[in-house]
Amino acid sequence: MPANTTVLPEIAARGYARPESLVTTQWVADHLDGSDLKVVEVDVDSAVYEDGHIRGAIGWNWQTQLMDGLRRDLTSKESLEKLLCEGGISNDDTIVLYGDNNNWFAAYAYWLLEYYGHKNLRLMDGGRVKWLEEGREITRAHPQNPPSDYRVRGSFEGVRAYRQEVERAVKLGLPLVDVRSPDEYTGKIIAPPGLPETAQRGGHIPGARNVPWSSAVNEDGTFKSRAELEQVYYREQGVAGDTQVITYCRIGERSSHTWFVLKYLLGYSDVKNYDGSWTEWGNLVGAPIAK
Repeated sequence: MPANTTVLPEIAARGYARPESLVTTQWVADHLDGSDLKVVEVDVDSAVYEDGHIRGAIGWNWQTQLMDGLRRDLTSKESLEKLLCEGGISNDDTIVLYGDNNNWFAAYAYWLLEYYGHKNLRLMDGGRVKWLEEGREITRAHPQNPPSDYRVRGSFEGVRAYRQEVERAVKLGLPLVDVRSPDEYTGKIIAPPGLPETAQRGGHIPGARNVPWSSAVNEDGTFKSRAELEQVYYREQGVAGDTQVITYCRIGERSSHTWFVLKYLLGYSDVKNYDGSWTEWGNLVGAPIAK
């Protein structure tokens, strides 16, 4: 079965709406030599890639390669195209993403690649921690892939929310999911300790439900079953999939994780990630906040 159509029985058993979006560590180990498969590691701490990574995995730095630091925006179409070409990634390749912190920035890279139109994407369930805990092979060698001629297809705005859409959601009472910690949500702290991107005000967007991103994962970093996720998002918080849902956090990475859960595991049809998140909203003149 081609990599881009794989549905694993152990993943399908959890009842997800789109189980093909996830692969297991075992599946990755079994398919490392596939010519149409590229594995990419994206970590909160980009330095850990150098400590050891999956054989053949490409390492991306989210700060310098996936974001435009001058414009405080996503990396440009041209910069992403260059990054993919240098990594030897072709338009038809299946990209498997994984990383530390239960795939925070792996999910961000998934969302970014979908925004720019790449079709065959997977997250490795459990991420870097699960791979290491299972004692699987790691290497410090960098892959030497021949350059590709990758061409970015889009941008596809259906997965991205901008400030004006958030303002509309507040006005109409549409679901907003704040995936930060309770202390960030209430305004007790503005950002987790040691993280530089911040805002002048603490609190949350009015009407937003606080469902921390970690609510979606088990202790080993794998995703909870669909039934468990429905309990967390729908039955406990009333976040249904019958209207547009917008997720946000501080800079858009944790909310990408929840965006993935709502869209691919629960099957919500209209989910957007507000990557401006609290760093933008908490600095806006005239924007209402709640505590």
